[in-house]
Amino acid sequence: MNANEPREQGAGGWSQFGDTPPSAGGFPRRDTVIMGPPAPPPPAPRKPGFTARQKAIAGLALAAMAIGGGAVGATVATAFQEPTAAASAPSSAFKSVSNNLSVSEVAEKVQPSVVMIKGATGEGSGVVLSADGLILTNNHVVVGAGQGGEMSVKFNDGKTAKASVVGTDPATDLAVIRAEGVSGLTAASLGDSDGLKVGDSVLALGSPLGLDGSVTMGIISALDRTLSVGGEQEQQVPPGWGEQRGQAREVTTIAGAIQTDAAINPGNSGGALVNASGQLVGINTAIATNGGSSGSIGVGFAIPINTAKHVADQLIGSGKVSHAFLGVSVTDATGDVPGALVRQVTAASPAEKAGLKQGDLITQIGGKAVDGGDTVVGQVRGFKPGQQVQITYMRDGKESSATVTLEEKK
Repeated sequence: MNANEPREQGAGGWSQFGDTPPSAGGFPRRDTVIMGPPAPPPPAPRKPGFTARQKAIAGLALAAMAIGGGAVGATVATAFQEPTAAASAPSSAFKSVSNNLSVSEVAEKVQPSVVMIKGATGEGSGVVLSADGLILTNNHVVVGAGQGGEMSVKFNDGKTAKASVVGTDPATDLAVIRAEGVSGLTAASLGDSDGLKVGDSVLALGSPLGLDGSVTMGIISALDRTLSVGGEQEQQVPPGWGEQRGQAREVTTIAGAIQTDAAINPGNSGGALVNASGQLVGINTAIATNGGSSGSIGVGFAIPINTAKHVADQLIGSGKVSHAFLGVSVTDATGDVPGALVRQVTAASPAEKAGLKQGDLITQIGGKAVDGGDTVVGQVRGFKPGQQVQITYMRDGKESSATVTLEEKK
């Protein structure tokens, strides 16, 4: 594997009311009993108030009761709000340090900035970058939607427009398109993906299975994932229900990906992953499942917006993206020490100039531990030409390090 190229890889009745359903607007009268006012209960002896510890335990018990009773709103309130009096009603607040927006408020804020991308052979999602029609999405969405004819976008208000490609970057699976003849669009507010933390609440917006305007909720499950996507045959789905039907995606390795448990399905690709403030923090890109069945469990991945913005700016400016070049071919290590085994070093490359040789075992690159060849490939793609990167490697049982000045890939 070249470090600068993709790496392959029924019957119930009215049990609550008896056999006869209730009349419209009321409950059955046949079981109604007229009762006089009950006698007042004897006064209860006054008990001492709760200590701080007892209050904390009581709060946990209330949360457990809410979860056991299936009160979703109560669990959301427990997760995102400070404890309040026991008599207060559950809330659906979607709270962060800087705001107190509800889930519906965040969705309402972001939905005008998320579009559905349609073509003759596939569908996907995209995020509006500018009022005059620039839209950020995945490269594989553009490839799928653009084959065999025109590509169009559908906006949140139901209006549609033809779209053309501004630029694509298969290496990062990102692309920018332009909706033609539009103005006054609502551009997404960009956040800072470097500030994300595991456990942060997020919403995923897009057009899963052709259902435009869909919103799902979850958390950041993990950060800085390296994954290889594409190469597999896409699952066959009914027309209008997916992003690509029966087509193999080009293999690419993505580093620094955001993992989330917010539901992401075919058609979500290119859509928005936003934080509790409604700021765009990622571009939904891939899912991993434990099988191909409809009941399989899956997790979603998104490209960090800081990476996506860097790529988008270049695509908008010149239509292409410059990538860093290291100059080694690597494969996964097979011994007890995890890493990437150098199979070949390109002559006159940055790797050769830094002293790397065939047979070296790369264990760290740019301060990140290397689990295998994918880590090296993904990390190099995340660096910029001219950037100096420290590489730690093993040679003949001894650990060494070298500083490599990356060059632009030709």
